Amino acid sequence: MLAKVYVMPKEGVLDPQGQVVERSIHALGHPGVTDVRVGKVIEFSIEASTSAEAEFQIRQMCERLLANPVIEDYRLEILES
Repeated sequence: MLAKVYVMPKEGVLDPQGQVVERSIHALGHPGVTDVRVGKVIEFSIEASTSAEAEFQIRQMCERLLANPVIEDYRLEILES
């Protein structure tokens, strides 16, 4: 199975990287761009007998390593092969 995990800063959490990107976009002549937030996408293959089992394993990975649950939210997609 192919898994994709999308990690973003939680609403209300300062995103300095997003602020820098937004300022740079404005400097390139696009002043209408606002509320830029920068996150990450993690894609990997996982072996599991069911989607539920894969989701359980991925959520454990997210809570322990891939996302900081204090300041980041995540969502996941599982694509069966």
